[in-house]
Amino acid sequence: MNDYIIVGSGIAGLYTAQLAAQHNLKIVLVTKEAVEECNTRYAQGGIAAAIGEHDSPELHIEDTLVAGAGISDPAAVRVLCEEGPARVHELINLGVPFDTHDGAIALTREAAHSERRILHAGGDATGAAIETTLAGVVANTNVDVRAWTLATEIMLENGQAVGVRTLDARTGERGEVRAKRIVLATGGAGQLFQATTNPTVATGDGVALAYRAGAGVSNMEFFQFHPTALRLAGAPGFLISEAVRGEGGFLRNVAGERFMLKLHPDAELAPRDVVARGIAAEMVSTDADHVYLDVTHLPADLVLLRFPTIAKVCRSHGLDITKEPIPVAPAAHYMTGGVVTDLHGRTSVPNLFAVGEVSMTGVHGANRLASNSLLEVLVWAKRVIEAPDGPIEAPTFPQTTQAITMAAEADDTPFSRAALQRLMWRNVGIVREADGLGSALRQLVAWRDAQAEPATVREYEDANLLVTATLLTYAALLREESRGAHARRDFTETREVWQRYLVLKQG
Repeated sequence: MNDYIIVGSGIAGLYTAQLAAQHNLKIVLVTKEAVEECNTRYAQGGIAAAIGEHDSPELHIEDTLVAGAGISDPAAVRVLCEEGPARVHELINLGVPFDTHDGAIALTREAAHSERRILHAGGDATGAAIETTLAGVVANTNVDVRAWTLATEIMLENGQAVGVRTLDARTGERGEVRAKRIVLATGGAGQLFQATTNPTVATGDGVALAYRAGAGVSNMEFFQFHPTALRLAGAPGFLISEAVRGEGGFLRNVAGERFMLKLHPDAELAPRDVVARGIAAEMVSTDADHVYLDVTHLPADLVLLRFPTIAKVCRSHGLDITKEPIPVAPAAHYMTGGVVTDLHGRTSVPNLFAVGEVSMTGVHGANRLASNSLLEVLVWAKRVIEAPDGPIEAPTFPQTTQAITMAAEADDTPFSRAALQRLMWRNVGIVREADGLGSALRQLVAWRDAQAEPATVREYEDANLLVTATLLTYAALLREESRGAHARRDFTETREVWQRYLVLKQG
């Protein structure tokens, strides 16, 4: 019998796997494409941890709670910030080549952080450095890595998770893998939206798997849109890191004006949701499809040292960022909500755990603080491996559970992934309202009910996207307020009655 099945091969999957391997356990890791194809590889900014001389876990806690807009779980945030430094030092000991300055770990600042606490590697290639290091570590363990293997269903017996059903992406062969514990580490769902910084594998697989198995899902309405993705003809939705603004980059409209100065006291370093909405509004008011992120006033050698990957990508499209401003626009970036877990990563389904972007630990609240995501992975992966057997702990933050039961209305609009992404961007994007959300929900349910049983990886992904989209849209419609990354035109105020989590389960 396997001890662990780990689904996913980003930092969440690989870090959990290598921790389990240290205990001489029998581990199977399944991932639907090559091991290195994941969101981690595209993470530029870094990992936030209070390791600086003038920093402390208390300051990090304060910044995280402020960014979370009133619904970060203080207990979870304390776990993150107090245990984070030790987990980061473990990553250093594994060989991740974080950048240094005068022999010490180099730290930068990002939006909404009060101190320099972001560790980075290769300037702006932190995710790739971590992924490469962890993949090498796992390759030298007894972990049974099965690439090109999609988990299609969580197997249940007597209400407990006992394994996963799989589909070989290359041969179409189906199989089953059993284990004492199943860990979802599948990442996010950026492919829900027309514009995203996520790779094509980010299709909400883990959320859909857990929801179908009966687990609770929460905070899906707080999908985070990164303020600055590259906006150039022919260029992909390439992330322009938060750290660019942290190092002193300015946001300017097409007339060259620094518009964030009038929107928030911290200007470009305001929380992500504020900056993303500010950019979106400025694009509307100036009738433009972008604004500019300007670093031309910074020393060119600093820009090229800190952001070599960004400079290279822009240069490949004919743009010299040391001499010209970078055209940017918001894009879907991070799934702040996910499968509800306790402080040990346990879900409401016995023996099923979740780590990383697929999970909802309570840390991020309504708006994730920049570079807290990778830290959350390190802290909760360790806690999953050390978790005692037993049911999920009682919630440490107020929550309401809602069962979803929706019947489809007749509809003849054909489904395609592109149509789904357009619908979600238009109706469930940066700013929402009841009419658009209701219309989107009816369409999503109609598409869901018209789907045939999936047979290929692409079809399973589409089915997972539809489940995830429905959960996000349903939660956004129910939450009649604006808070953090969830903005409603028809409910513009933050309301005390909504200072709680909305947990969705199958009806």
